[in-house]
Amino acid sequence: MTPPPSDPTSTSSELGWTPIAEEAVRAARILHPKANQLPRPDHRRVLTVANQKGGVGKTTSTVNLAAALAVHGLKTLVIDLDPQGNASTALNIEHRSGTPSIYEVLIGEVTLAEASAVSEQSPNLFCVPATIDLAGAEIELVSMTSREHRLKEALSTEILDEIGVDYVFIDCPPSLGLLTVNAMVAAQEVLIPIQCEYYALEGLGQLLSNIELVQAHLNRELTVSTILLTMYDGRTKLADQVTQEVRNHFGDTVLTTVIPRSVKVSEAPGYGQTVLAYDPGSRGAMSYMDAAKEIAVRGATDGQKGGEL
Repeated sequence: MTPPPSDPTSTSSELGWTPIAEEAVRAARILHPKANQLPRPDHRRVLTVANQKGGVGKTTSTVNLAAALAVHGLKTLVIDLDPQGNASTALNIEHRSGTPSIYEVLIGEVTLAEASAVSEQSPNLFCVPATIDLAGAEIELVSMTSREHRLKEALSTEILDEIGVDYVFIDCPPSLGLLTVNAMVAAQEVLIPIQCEYYALEGLGQLLSNIELVQAHLNRELTVSTILLTMYDGRTKLADQVTQEVRNHFGDTVLTTVIPRSVKVSEAPGYGQTVLAYDPGSRGAMSYMDAAKEIAVRGATDGQKGGEL
């Protein structure tokens, strides 16, 4: 097999690799990330990962994209804004009641930097956990001043500079409540995971309407920058139909990479790990690496190119 090219922009097809050889090289690059760092964005990117429909791979995509960017040299912060705390679990971050968390950040008791913890999976991967205390936060926020801007105020440039992150991913609860609105006000971009199944587009119109309302009244800079297709099953015609329908409607906003259905991806959180740590050579891990590369290249300065993963 031809060794990895010195020109990181060379593609496997140009080198005449077989699909098996291509997967082997991509897996090697996951296992040896220091030699394949991704480009830094031309400005810090804050992405809200949102979809009010549950079970679409929202938290899974948040933690695995963040981990993929982190292991390839980009400092990344995950904010767990879901009271279930699943992102905290997947990154093996302590989130028992009483732990400094995003709840204390929202009510102003601690700063974001004080609540953030480093994941053992990468020194570049940080997380602000969610505890069960967050479950009552929406009710408490109603009576607070600037209730829609609490997270934005916490995500000040000074605080993010103190942590030194390139990317911020905000994992939202599966609803369109005040926590999700806070996430959209605090971000510049929305990443929407859509599963390749029959009910994929159900409720998506309501999500897009809410995003438009936030754009009109609270955050004019907000854009739907990225759509990620998840739970793709190549054995079914339905998956291809949904994929094509989403691509036809949203165009280049949809990442080229699709995330396949994968047992390994589902198993990883049970061990307090992302799929990249749990089984770095699996199809799920490589797919998230490819998706992360696309996101990184889109956010890089013009002229910069990411290495082939």
